[in-house]
Amino acid sequence: MASRLIERYMRGAYLPHIWCAGCGNGIILRDVVQAVDNLRLEKRDTVFVSGIGCSSRAVGYLDFDTLHTTHGRAIAFATGIKMARPELKVIVLTGDGDAAAIGGNHLIHAARRNIDLTVVVLNNNIYGMTGGQFSPTTPIGDFSTTTPYGGIDPDFDIPALAQAAGATYTARGTAYHAAQTTKLIEAAILHEGFSVVECVTTCPTYYGRKNHRGNAVEMLKWQRDNAIPVAQARNLPREALEGKIVYGELWRCQRPEYTRQYAAIIERAGGKKQ
Repeated sequence: MASRLIERYMRGAYLPHIWCAGCGNGIILRDVVQAVDNLRLEKRDTVFVSGIGCSSRAVGYLDFDTLHTTHGRAIAFATGIKMARPELKVIVLTGDGDAAAIGGNHLIHAARRNIDLTVVVLNNNIYGMTGGQFSPTTPIGDFSTTTPYGGIDPDFDIPALAQAAGATYTARGTAYHAAQTTKLIEAAILHEGFSVVECVTTCPTYYGRKNHRGNAVEMLKWQRDNAIPVAQARNLPREALEGKIVYGELWRCQRPEYTRQYAAIIERAGGKKQ
């Protein structure tokens, strides 16, 4: 199965990938590709966009129309594509820093508009590519190269942030729960509106080493032992969820999608989209 996905969807000349040994980004990329395959999306109808960071290298390996853009601007570029070609499936692969720090305004305004984009956030809790600095999702008290005595900034809950800004689909998966994460990405792609799937991944090189989380296998086992399905989490007190990963579909609703509203305005004005 893996070899078939590589042959069908990957740019073989760019493999093997450059991610560190034990990085979970390859698992999440496989989940994304498996979701595309399960949905039988046509390459000509699908575009992948990324910004800058370890996770954003993913689009370079995908044999689709892809954009590897500037830091934090992946959603802005993706918005332009969707506005110009609303019939396309536009999928953004981004990281926690790329999406929620320098790209935070683009995230919340795309959610506010409810434009039909699928944003997959590969969250490794740290800036991996640029040297291990703390990110908007580094848990409070954890260590990085820029918080050697522990961070004091509270970390973002990216799905909750997106929901509060107006996203109509949010979910969370993990690198360990690959089958479940694939299904969440499928649901996000099919949902008409702004969709965010946070994928908790592993960075043993920086986050794991700085915070004594062990090697990649131990970090994946930690995800296994500390992840709680959303249905179970709803029946637990808040204190029981401290330090845990709640995974599954977190939010879904329906409201008008932005490019459809835009097309309706053009029609009311008696004009034709150029």
